[in-house]
Amino acid sequence: MSRRCELTGKAVMSGNNVSHANRKTRRRFLPNLCQVTLMSDVLGGRYSLRISAHALRSVEHNGGLDAFLVKARKTDLSARALRLKTSIEKAKAATAAQAA
Repeated sequence: MSRRCELTGKAVMSGNNVSHANRKTRRRFLPNLCQVTLMSDVLGGRYSLRISAHALRSVEHNGGLDAFLVKARKTDLSARALRLKTSIEKAKAATAAQAA
């Protein structure tokens, strides 16, 4: 399983450990990934995703998984999240067509 957030695309970064003597050795900065289950109001289901803690706060701030995915760029999303986004958009379009 890759160390990449499924919603924001946040991944492993690299940098340096710097000692007191100013020696530099390479290190890795790992994202804070959490396995969470989020509800989709439009689809009426629960979806398990591996996302960063920052993405979880962003989902809550935007008003849920559906609102977050509608605003999200397709380049940042994983394949699973992209399929979720397209199914949410189709369900919203079908609901709007029935209402009109």
